[in-house]
Amino acid sequence: MCLCFSPVGDAFRNRARKFPALINCTVIDWFTQWPEDALLSVAAKFLDEVEMGDDLRKSVELFMPFSFKSVNQVCEMVKQKERRFVYTTPKSFLELIKLFKGML
Repeated sequence: MCLCFSPVGDAFRNRARKFPALINCTVIDWFTQWPEDALLSVAAKFLDEVEMGDDLRKSVELFMPFSFKSVNQVCEMVKQKERRFVYTTPKSFLELIKLFKGML
């Protein structure tokens, strides 16, 4: 059985408190950050259906991974300075693309 939870927000912490076996009796596989080419590929796939010029599309596709990596760098700075963890997940990246499409 495979359960997938995002570490973002209170939901994961509440579930872990209510059901300690989720932590004690399981193997937790933390996924590492996506490489830039994977981010670029996902951005290209999801932006493929949006109508825009080829030059603009390429620029937006290249900006998406750049902006996501920039946010990750700021998260590291917050972690070092404030001693507070801020998470970004693949879902965060997909939400970024969804937000862009919605605003466009």
